[in-house]
Amino acid sequence: MSNTSSSSEPAALAMRIGVVAAEAALATFARNLDLDDLATGEVDFQGAIGPAEWPVFSLVIDTLAEASPDDPRSLDQRRADALNDLARICMAAKKAAA
Repeated sequence: MSNTSSSSEPAALAMRIGVVAAEAALATFARNLDLDDLATGEVDFQGAIGPAEWPVFSLVIDTLAEASPDDPRSLDQRRADALNDLARICMAAKKAAA
């Protein structure tokens, strides 16, 4: 994420969405989405995620991809950054639990 403020730190992001929701969303991503498709920017998130898993995945990604008024990134860029943030949250939570 290009924003380096304290609000983009893993702990602050985790507080916004919850570690359990973050882990569920990351697991959903790992099961359903191809990193090569993500790199090309041609990901149909809702088409790739099953209906049962969509509500939590959508909540997490939309929360992390929220744009501030001065954010110049496109929605696709924000979603890609959100996936990076999601991975950071889960890694930080796993490290803290160890």
